[in-house]
Parts: sequence; structure tokens; C-alpha cells
Amino acid sequence: MVSPLNGPGQSGLSLGFAEIERAAESAVDDLARMVAVDTSFPPGAGYQAFAGLMESFVAPLGLECRRIDVPEHLWHVSGGPAHGARTNLIARQRSGKPALGLYFHVDTVPAAPGWATDPLHLTRDGDRLIGLGAADMKGTIAAVLLALRAADRTGLSLGYDPMLLFCTDEEGGLYPGVRYLADQGLLEGHILNFNGAAAPRIWAGCFGLFTLLVKVHGRTVHASEAANAGSGANAIEAALPILNALAALKPHIAKRISALPGATRPLAAQLDISAAHGGQCGGQIPSQFEILICRRYAPEEDFLAARREIEDAIRKAAPHAEIEISLTGHLMPTSDPTGPHWPRWQDALSAGFGYAPDEFAKWGATSCSDFGWVQATGMQEILLTGLGRPNSRIHAPGEFTTLPDIIALAKSVLAYLSAEFRPDISPEATAIR
Repeated sequence: MVSPLNGPGQSGLSLGFAEIERAAESAVDDLARMVAVDTSFPPGAGYQAFAGLMESFVAPLGLECRRIDVPEHLWHVSGGPAHGARTNLIARQRSGKPALGLYFHVDTVPAAPGWATDPLHLTRDGDRLIGLGAADMKGTIAAVLLALRAADRTGLSLGYDPMLLFCTDEEGGLYPGVRYLADQGLLEGHILNFNGAAAPRIWAGCFGLFTLLVKVHGRTVHASEAANAGSGANAIEAALPILNALAALKPHIAKRISALPGATRPLAAQLDISAAHGGQCGGQIPSQFEILICRRYAPEEDFLAARREIEDAIRKAAPHAEIEISLTGHLMPTSDPTGPHWPRWQDALSAGFGYAPDEFAKWGATSCSDFGWVQATGMQEILLTGLGRPNSRIHAPGEFTTLPDIIALAKSVLAYLSAEFRPDISPEATAIR
């Protein structure tokens, strides 16, 4: 483990760490304000309000802010409702140093039934901070703000100009915000992605994911007329063969094992029926039934083939039904993202969390990232961290992070940003020498 107290010239970072400890409660206050802004996707209606909150947070740090909206024709699914601008925010320092992108997705999943507390009100239970998005990933924003304020207050010299990327639509959708920023050439340097775990992990990459919305159409009549030939068509009943076909396909797909290393088990492809909706009341034959399908595909699989397999199974199961199938979300797989900055980032993680060098292991995940789209534009190296732990209840009622983890992550970020931390293994410092 690397200590910020080792070697000459480390006193500035030690002061920064002490400031993080002193000001830790401010991170709790920041997180409470973030959780209170509903940025759930769907629908994704809170992005502009959240951008305004972030601008108020970074203003005292003197960061230059720029809002960038994803054009509606890129993210809006044809025929679906629009729910407000996809407003991304870049907040950056410009002093002529190399840029370090600090990436956050600001959306959360919708609050699922079963919360014992208000999901949009941060609840504190000892060190636990409970709220929607607390771990995934608004708590990471609180940690980075804590680190940047500590650097500002102690006058710590930074080796990078921080560029905070507050991005939309990672939890779903066709065009996540960071994809648009990458496509527009707005990303610089290398990026620290906070959509990961609080673990000594060397990121090996991750699966891709796409969602298909299947609409099965029927014809509405009064329920008492349903038995009359040619009067009505029950969309739910027409969808039953489709549901059975998907259930039969699910174990077949799960046999496909990726070569990507897993943390505890082999990583397999997945097919899930994520949502189903239809009908309104007992006195009416339903005219439409909707099925939302989620498919996680390994880097070795072809997206178009995976999509075609599902669509073929659906149409074969119900050849006479009136069906619409549309792509509503897609994240590409992320390939091996390691690069020259990783050794120093590993030491920074050790400085913050206390990991020993032999604890680090390389593994991927079936969970997905929007950084496959970033890599498609030529930026291969992506550093990873986050606040996720096995018991954090991410995407579930009672999601939480802890104040000690926020403090540890803030220290790791501060160490990595610091010019005095391990310059011997900094690619930029080595290039200058």
C-alpha cells in the first residue's frame, strides 16, 4: 500500500486528506440535495434541474461550465413520449495542464416498490446513507466535490485539470450523454469512470445491453362481446405464445459463456422480460400488450445477430399477430480498458481505501457501461472506480452508500489529481522528464 506520507514533498497531500476528514459532513449535505432531485430514467425529466444544482456546487471552485443537450432526434424513441431535454454538463478547470475527465451518469433507475423510506429523501442510519442513487452514483459526485474542495482549501498543486462530466441516460435509452460528448470530440485526456465498485478491481471490460419493446395489438370491445366471432382480439392472449417463446429461449442464451473473467463466477449472456403491461379493466378486451425485453450480450457476440434471434422467435411464436418491435436502448460492450495510467490509479486507490497490492484482481462484469460508445471514437483507456458493494442494494429498495466509503473515494481521487503523488509512474511527468 502506498501512503501519502511516504517520501519527500508529501505534506501537501497529507493536509488534503486531513481536510477531507474535517469536511466530510458537507458531502452528506451535498448528497441529500442530489438525491432530492428526481433524475430517474425513464422518464429522464430531471436533467436540467440537476445540471443547475451541479453548477451551484462547482461555482465556488471557479470551474467553467457548459451545458450540452443531446438532440432530440437521437434519443427520442419514435412514437414514445418526450420527457424534457437530455442536458449534460461539463464543468472544467483550464490551467494548461493535461485534462482528466471525471465521469458520472446522473440518472437513476425508477424507485421500485418496497422502499421503507422516501427514496428521494436521504436517510441516515449511522454511517449508512440511504436514498435512490446514493451508491449509483450520486455519492461519487459528493466524493469528488469533497476532494476538489480539499485541494482548493489547502492549495494542493494538481497534476491534471479536472473536467467533470455529468451525463444523461446511462440507465437506458438509445443515445447516452457521454456517447454524444465523445462523438462531438468534447472528451480530452483520459477518463476516470465512477460507475464501478468500491473494490481492488482492475477493470477487464463488460457486456453490452439492449432493450426491445414489443407491442402486440388487438381490438377493443366490451368484454361481453368477446365470444362473438370477429368482434374483438385480446392482445394479452395473443402475447401468451410470445412470452412462452421468450421463456424457452432464456436458458438457451444463458449457456453462452464469455471469456471475460468474472469476479466470482463465469459470465453468461442473459435474456430477461423486464416489464409487461396491458389492459385497463375487467369489462374491456385489451387492445395492446407491451413486453420490454432486456438482453445482455457478451463481447464475443454480434449485436445484430442477438437482436435477430429474439425477433425471429417472437414472430415464429405468433405468426398471425399484429406486432411492432422497436429498439429502445443499447449500450455496446466495453473492451479491455487498461492503459498507461492504471498503475498510478491503482496506487491512488490503495492510498484512499487501504488496499494491498496483492488484493487487486482483473475482472469484468455482465453489468454494462456507456463507455463502449466512447471506445468506438478511439479513446480506449478508461479507469474505473465507484461506491458499489455487494450489499449496497443498487437498483433496489434501500439503496445506500456509507460515509467512510465516500471519504476513502475522495482521498483516492485527491491523490490521483495531486502533482506530488507518485510522479515516478505518471505518464505525463515521465514524458516531461
